[in-house]
Amino acid sequence: QVQLVESGGGLVQAGGSLRLSCAASVSIFSMHMGWYRQAPGKQRELVATIFNSGITNYVDSVKGRFTISRDNAKNTVYLQMNTLKPEDTAVYYCNASPMGSGMSHWGKGTLVTVSS
Repeated sequence: QVQLVESGGGLVQAGGSLRLSCAASVSIFSMHMGWYRQAPGKQRELVATIFNSGITNYVDSVKGRFTISRDNAKNTVYLQMNTLKPEDTAVYYCNASPMGSGMSHWGKGTLVTVSS
């Protein structure tokens, strides 16, 4: 069982920064990792992914502002969020997908609130 624990959320003013962390209970070396978010009344959307190769992808709305990274030695994935906007307000979820397994694991989420 893969357990994912997100941290780092909170209240920040527009233009500010936050760094989210996702700590896994197992090695993430062979996992594709991602951050998703769900705003009130909206569907969960993909924010950023980082493959085990290190290749990253971002949704257009966060390109140039957010950076996903991973530290396999610490079994942790990060999301550095800069120049935050009120529309970034959401619960942010960490996702782990072991390569070739077809499985997907989720954390419980961390709330990010950006005030205008």
